[in-house]
Amino acid sequence: MKFGYARVSSNSQDLTVQIEALKAAGCEVIRSEKVSGTSRQGRHELEALLEFIRQNDVLCVTRIDRVSRSLGDLLDIVRLLKSKGADLVATEQPFDTTSIYGELTINLLGVFANFETQLRRERQIEGIARTKRDHPEKYRGRPRSIDPTEIRRLKDEGMGAAAIATTLGIARTSVYRALEKP
Repeated sequence: MKFGYARVSSNSQDLTVQIEALKAAGCEVIRSEKVSGTSRQGRHELEALLEFIRQNDVLCVTRIDRVSRSLGDLLDIVRLLKSKGADLVATEQPFDTTSIYGELTINLLGVFANFETQLRRERQIEGIARTKRDHPEKYRGRPRSIDPTEIRRLKDEGMGAAAIATTLGIARTSVYRALEKP
């Protein structure tokens, strides 16, 4: 049986093109989700497919970066599929895991997907640093959620750290930290 998996990174993106391609490839069941591919965490549809797949089944994606952008996750997924006697196929990239060449291609594409993720992360860090430098008013940090004067007032009324934390809905360590500051 062929199972399809479609994924985009954000809610504003559309899955239609991937789903149509997977239907055209003969996928009988197609699961989709809108979540980042940098990790398997939170990807419930993928996990459901990986759990359900049996021997001689095929997991179909349009491109390898739809199933994973992390080389480690990609290799884990391929190992899991292989242990179940199943395969991974990409409709837009000419390979499958039934041959050594297909596995070579997956490893190479996984490396490139990982490289692309690292480049994107570096560009993001550079952009944030540039914005902090050129427009410091845009990066002031998270607004304070803890009022140190309220913590001191409650302490002066005789409350202990645990009671203050419970009352204000904060961590006890935050209470201690606020009380240490003059």
